[in-house]
Amino acid sequence: MKKLILLFSLITILGVGTTYGQFLRVGLKAGPNFSNFSGGSIEGYDFSQISSFHAGLLVEFKLLQNLSLQPELLYSTKGANLSGIGNEFKNKLGYLSIPALARFYLVEEKFSLDLGPQFSFLLDETEHVDISNSNSFDFAVVGGATFHLTDTFFLQGRYNLGLTDVKPDADVKNSVIQLSLGVRF
Repeated sequence: MKKLILLFSLITILGVGTTYGQFLRVGLKAGPNFSNFSGGSIEGYDFSQISSFHAGLLVEFKLLQNLSLQPELLYSTKGANLSGIGNEFKNKLGYLSIPALARFYLVEEKFSLDLGPQFSFLLDETEHVDISNSNSFDFAVVGGATFHLTDTFFLQGRYNLGLTDVKPDADVKNSVIQLSLGVRF
């Protein structure tokens, strides 16, 4: 009888684990950012694109056959090159970004469109710019597409449209194109 209960318990645990695994995937991703400021100006300065990076963790929760929720935790650098008033510098901003995306699969487990909000918290700023001169929170809308090369590896492209000003005294927002290579487990 004990063997039968043990066998039944083992089958139940394996069944729950397999079922749970079909609805939850974790992963890692990283890639380049191409960012700039958009939406306005900083008095006396022109700005242009910089290249930087992002990297982090993701969790995909399958809600329906063709719909998932994918929150992420990323370190992402954004910003722009600024030139004017006799000097030139790179204003690189390092954020802890938390996108929460709805993933709509157009081709099941192969190709999806992703859309949702992103909440970012400023961690650091480089090139001798005082971090207190920048807003510490950035809110953005994120949209993109994901192509799953295999069940494990994927490619992703996204656009992050900042909705909050980067600096309190400037009417500029972050604008970022992200390309990612990732792995899901």
